[in-house]
Amino acid sequence: MTQTTQKQTFFGELKRRNVVRVGIAYVVVAWLVLQVADVVLNNIAAPQWLFQVILLLLAIGFPLALVFAWAFELTPEGVKRESEVDRGQSITAQTGRKLDFAIIAVLAVALGWFAWDKFIRAPAETRPAGTAAVSKPKDAASGVPQKSVAVLPFVVLSSGPDDEYFADGLTEEILNALAQLPELLVTSRTSAFHFKGQQIPVQQIAAALGVRHVVEGSVRKSGDRLRVTAQLIRAADGFHLWSENYDGASDDAIAVQEDIAAQIATAMDVVLDDDKRELMVRVGLRDVEAFIEFQKGQEYYARAHSVVGMDRIGDLTQANRHYEAVLVRVPDYAPAHEMHSDLYVHIAIDDAADESLPGVSAEDIAAAPARAVRDFAAAVEHARSPEARRNAEFDLAFVSGNWRGLRGRIDLIVADRGCDEPLWIQPVAEVYRIANRYLSRAKEIRTCDPLVSLSWWNEADLMLWSGDVAGAVALTRRGLEVAVGGSLNEILISALTATGQFDLAEREITDRIHAASDAKRLRTMVAAARGERDAAAMLADDYLSQSDTSGFWALQVNAWLGGREAANRLAGKIDAHPFGSQTLVLVVGWCGCGAPFDLEATPNFAAKLEEAGMPWPPASPIRFPLKTW
Repeated sequence: MTQTTQKQTFFGELKRRNVVRVGIAYVVVAWLVLQVADVVLNNIAAPQWLFQVILLLLAIGFPLALVFAWAFELTPEGVKRESEVDRGQSITAQTGRKLDFAIIAVLAVALGWFAWDKFIRAPAETRPAGTAAVSKPKDAASGVPQKSVAVLPFVVLSSGPDDEYFADGLTEEILNALAQLPELLVTSRTSAFHFKGQQIPVQQIAAALGVRHVVEGSVRKSGDRLRVTAQLIRAADGFHLWSENYDGASDDAIAVQEDIAAQIATAMDVVLDDDKRELMVRVGLRDVEAFIEFQKGQEYYARAHSVVGMDRIGDLTQANRHYEAVLVRVPDYAPAHEMHSDLYVHIAIDDAADESLPGVSAEDIAAAPARAVRDFAAAVEHARSPEARRNAEFDLAFVSGNWRGLRGRIDLIVADRGCDEPLWIQPVAEVYRIANRYLSRAKEIRTCDPLVSLSWWNEADLMLWSGDVAGAVALTRRGLEVAVGGSLNEILISALTATGQFDLAEREITDRIHAASDAKRLRTMVAAARGERDAAAMLADDYLSQSDTSGFWALQVNAWLGGREAANRLAGKIDAHPFGSQTLVLVVGWCGCGAPFDLEATPNFAAKLEEAGMPWPPASPIRFPLKTW
């Protein structure tokens, strides 16, 4: 038999056994199932992985259906193996005609679904009932969750000394209450407050934040009288789904913000039972003076972590005065305890890294680790949700040095949902070699806070550590279009260096890094990654000769150049500090060079790694040819 005849016989058998018809029917039915599942799962706020499971099962089922159609045949006596059926008694032709009719019927249903989905359902979602159809704006594109909302800062219409802080506090209380509802994606405070004082169309704001709905409002105070207006707007067409005016005494502010949050949730088709209402109430400060003080603290906290912040310790000290005023009035407010810890953690890290701490007393330096532990312990004790408690427990374990069981804590946090995460999980995930596992969680958090540089930095850094270097470059460039930040610039340069694009990395240093000291350090990194020993050594000498170069950065520069002895000496000095192990985790993360030092040089850190079950050496996102260990 010729090859051509064999092919004809094979394809003839496929046709006779209805394998082709079964394949066509399966594909059409699977497509229809996916369309229905997409709509249904989206409207019940089902997790994204459920749709992915359905898709996977349908994909697995396709070859199985083809194999079944080839190997078995439907007969009047039931399903039999094809080899057991007499060709003269086969009814495959009749079965084929039935399949033809079935395919036609399913195609008709699919066509009807397509018409309904594109020409009836989609336009209806972008206009209020009884109005003419409008064009669908880009921010309502597929992929944006239907139940997503940003609460913009309420506009202040009065001029009292604390009226703006009052309005910001009212806004944040509403935002925090809504964020407790798992059905809703609520943009985090930092990104939402990015638009404070700006006159930008709602559609553009929604597109930038990746939401379908926006809450706007205004606040006017006159003496002890209060007037609040609020409205929930569908961004696609500007339609007001809900609006209300509130008039009363200033003391009514708590009841007002609680009612606004509940009304918004109801307008977005969230069913509020007693448990959800209790959770929304419990998360708030419920004290007007306290949330004014908290907003003042947040202002200094944001300044301390901004690109232009020049006095981090000073700003955090000012922030803590306001957080302490909050805790006098509301001692069990966990977020204030958590924010209060940041000053002490930075003092401890800076001291361990041999950074200058002007204005900080020796007593405050010595007490900083214990004060940070105290704050996180209070955040755990007063956490108002299981997720918040898990986050605070992780931070407490890391800061206190009690690293046993750290991997289990990470596993629980990876499985969580929502917009919050522990403050110190990122470097631990990298050293633990589980950056790829935490990546999806970082992406979710970046979706919640899309205009914050740190959100993009975290995800891009995890991609770099996961080995997706090209992805890290692309994501960082996307982030720099909407959230400019110094650290994000450094991730771009590190990722370009990891891909071997050294000349481009050099150009980015020139264009983006304006601090001379940082530029010298980064040029040293690029030269070391090129393997240019003399050039790297010259750049390193220039950088290390600066009087303000800390042991934190000096250790990394020596590691890049293969200076093992110097790196071990600097690591040993950090290791001897009470906060040394935590600081060395950060050194590993920023170096990106595998093991920047030998464990023998850091016995305290080595003991912590063994306690936590962390592997060693860590991954090396960037290859440094001069480093031979």
